[in-house]
Amino acid sequence: MFIPKIYKSEDQALMKKIISENAFALLISDKEKLSATHSMFLLNDNHDHFYLETHISKANFQAKVLKDGDEVLCDFLGAHSYISSSWYEKTNVSTWNYEAVQIRGKVKLMTDEELYQHLEKLTFKYEKAQKCPMLVGNMGDEMVRKEMKGAFGINIVPTEIYIANKLSQNRNDNDFEKIILNLDQSDFDNEKKWQN
Repeated sequence: MFIPKIYKSEDQALMKKIISENAFALLISDKEKLSATHSMFLLNDNHDHFYLETHISKANFQAKVLKDGDEVLCDFLGAHSYISSSWYEKTNVSTWNYEAVQIRGKVKLMTDEELYQHLEKLTFKYEKAQKCPMLVGNMGDEMVRKEMKGAFGINIVPTEIYIANKLSQNRNDNDFEKIILNLDQSDFDNEKKWQN
């Protein structure tokens, strides 16, 4: 991913926020053929280092070809919005503001126990807010392990990290204030993310 210097970030906290809040992302590989699968990711953060976890269906082409050590690209899109040039003081081109993270990494296939733990964590993350959470522990071990037979668990150890944070940093203060005002008044849900 090409990121102009003005929009390139090294902010690890921002990277982790984008991944955690936009965990349904693309797993991309080019082994045998270019392939991409939307999948749920978890960030496993040990403070000193981190890795990504995900799983896909064993029926997926990537599950049939990916092995330990293969390279993949994980693509996360954070908040993003169209920026109209009508909001600027002077005539210019319209653009798109966005936050994004791309992580290149090496595949490490999960063991059955790692996959089980991954599913426990993933389920907890999304079920804990439900009125009657259906956690892995409530499903019964036999059922979970039967369903796991169709899942292909992957850990991804990062080798390269790219963080894009394109938020109209190139605009003057007046333009910047108008951009924020217009996004604030927008009826589009995605543009409301900029208020956070």
